[in-house]
Amino acid sequence: MPGRSDHRVPDAPRRSAPEDGWVLEPEDELWPALVPAEPGIAERIYGVGDPEVLSEPCVSVVGARRGTPYGIAVAKLAGRVAAECGLALVSGGALGCDSAAARAAIEAGGRVVVVGGSGADTVYPKRSRDIFEVARTDGCVVSLCPWGTPPVGWAFRKRNPLIAALSNVLLVCEAAMPSGTFSTAQAAEELGRRVYAAPGSIFSPYARGTNWLLEQGAAIIVDDVSLEMALTCDYDVARLAEQRLPEEERRARGRLMEALIAEPLRADEAAKRLGVDVVTLLQTLGDYEAEGLVVRLQDGCYAPSERALIGDWPNEG
Repeated sequence: MPGRSDHRVPDAPRRSAPEDGWVLEPEDELWPALVPAEPGIAERIYGVGDPEVLSEPCVSVVGARRGTPYGIAVAKLAGRVAAECGLALVSGGALGCDSAAARAAIEAGGRVVVVGGSGADTVYPKRSRDIFEVARTDGCVVSLCPWGTPPVGWAFRKRNPLIAALSNVLLVCEAAMPSGTFSTAQAAEELGRRVYAAPGSIFSPYARGTNWLLEQGAAIIVDDVSLEMALTCDYDVARLAEQRLPEEERRARGRLMEALIAEPLRADEAAKRLGVDVVTLLQTLGDYEAEGLVVRLQDGCYAPSERALIGDWPNEG
């Protein structure tokens, strides 16, 4: 790869560079143009994998480590749609929303950039090893820390502005206030990046950050179509994914799913809310349950499945 050998590091403060390791400095040709070379962002980037992916169009996705099922579903949707739009995904690789977004992007054939809170040659957390391994072979893992640096709190705080800087857009799936996720969103705003956010319940502490961002003018993401449209406008890209359902069927399912997302409902409650016959709705719920779109809870209420929340509906022609 042109210029790659120029960034190999023969030695380092804590550990020698791995065979596929490199270091970028601001004067290097492969330094990502979006990243300001300043102390608060980055003065040197350590990495393994392909450094050229840092200069490709990409979108950063962040969210709570202890993400709720809703936040995880939003992250998976974001990773999949980003990949289908041909965008690389920037992730912290952490548990919860970060890893969910990265895995969804990988499954959809996308490339991933992992920004670690330890040395780029160190896998942390261990449960994200699969993401790090894929990123190292088809993407890259980067860090602001020297080789061999163990995971420490300050390193995770330091990496958040870099996550924001690497992309023109930052999507926040779920964020408490204060939190590392919210600080990444603040860094994105300071850098003049476009911020997207998924709305959450006003009663959820994990939605305080995202709802506040929306109040301040972040672009609202309510489903895969709204995310696709936002990315199309901001990146001038087209999503390479087939239409899964006819528009009429999508609207019908959308009405039912909107009601169930608001709160789990019994069949009679849902029928009354939608203004339809309860027998017809029971048949519909039975069909959707068989397709994996809804789940029946122990109290008899129905709720959308994770598959439905991320828009992964079976193709019906």
